[in-house]
Amino acid sequence: MTKSKTTKDSKFIAEEKTDAYCENDPRLRGKQEKKLEKQFYEEELFRLQVELVKLQEWVKKKGLKVVVVFEGRDAAGKGGVIKRIIQHVNPRICNIVALPAPTEREKTQWYFQRYTSHLPAAGEIALFDRSWYNRAGVEYVMDFCTPEEHEEFLRSCPEFERMLVRSGIILIKYWFSVSNEEQERRFQARGQDRHKYWKLSPMDMESRSRWVEYSRAKDEMFAATDIKQAPWYVVPSDDKKRARLNCIAHLLSMIPYKDLNPEVPTIPPLNVRGGYVRSPMLDQTFVPKKY
Repeated sequence: MTKSKTTKDSKFIAEEKTDAYCENDPRLRGKQEKKLEKQFYEEELFRLQVELVKLQEWVKKKGLKVVVVFEGRDAAGKGGVIKRIIQHVNPRICNIVALPAPTEREKTQWYFQRYTSHLPAAGEIALFDRSWYNRAGVEYVMDFCTPEEHEEFLRSCPEFERMLVRSGIILIKYWFSVSNEEQERRFQARGQDRHKYWKLSPMDMESRSRWVEYSRAKDEMFAATDIKQAPWYVVPSDDKKRARLNCIAHLLSMIPYKDLNPEVPTIPPLNVRGGYVRSPMLDQTFVPKKY
């Protein structure tokens, strides 16, 4: 006769189920939330963007070095939040790093080598739109690297990032979590908008058929690289607008800063002295006025 489970065993099983990964976990998807009103979203986004301007001024003044890594599945919303972050900041201070596929020469280098040249100097912010984590994701799932290379990456990446932190770099890592259903909806929408065709690729289509493999690769990556010096922060991104606001607000909270209140330069009056005669306008070539 089979013994009945004790209360303690039942409690353990319940806790185990609660802690197990679930696509519908409230921390990821939550209940169906009311859409943000357009006016609120735009006003709050602009307020956060003004704070980003203050942050960049602080970073430059204090000589900080900031690296922000954006990772996630295709169509998870990484590019959308990066676009909003850089919209009003100085591109000489805050720049995007989005590297193409490695060249034949780069393939022979130390894996992290091609990324190190894009790390920030003092007073700079580097936003990595995908990063060295390609090896833990697309390269591993699509067989662009060997199992041994993948294993070595998971072993060496934590130490590489600890080295960055010890050197004085502020390293912040975001993972954008999109559901299977929402990813498919976004892919379908891209196929209907001519200006978004370029966002679809054969690689994107292949990733759909390897959803489980990507999930396994992501879990292995988190297990190896979610370190206390540079933890992963998960951004639920089925709701694009909430994801953007939540991510930017969190980023601002990660770096203590103050409003430096820089003085606005006084615009001097136009100096019309000197008697210089401009060259004839007929000597110049103008763009046709089509509009």
